[in-house]
Amino acid sequence: MQIPLKFNLKYFLLALLLFVIEVLIALYMHDQIIRPYFGDVLVILLMYYAFKAVLDYSVQPTAITVLIIAFIIEGLQYLNIVEKLGLQNHTIIATVLGTSFSWVDICAYILGFFLVLVFETKKHFKFFIPLF
Repeated sequence: MQIPLKFNLKYFLLALLLFVIEVLIALYMHDQIIRPYFGDVLVILLMYYAFKAVLDYSVQPTAITVLIIAFIIEGLQYLNIVEKLGLQNHTIIATVLGTSFSWVDICAYILGFFLVLVFETKKHFKFFIPLF
């Protein structure tokens, strides 16, 4: 099976914008709401737009794939994989994989998944990002 590669500037720019927002949240937000919850919702959108920037798959399979990846990563957190592999001192790996499981994170990922579906299947997407 051939992977349908196709660069999409709109999705690339959205992914880039969300990446910058995620980095800013990680560096400067040290609160109890935005960093842990809003960041987890945004990471689903970031992953989705990054996939769509280079892959020409339809909305639902891409969104489901992203959600499954997030669930797998959260499951690895439950298994304490970063510590078991001795990677807790590798800041980037520990940050990307995370170090603590939370059902609230799962809920945030599901919310991000539904936001992707709303933005991509409704015309509200133009309202959300009027530049595109």
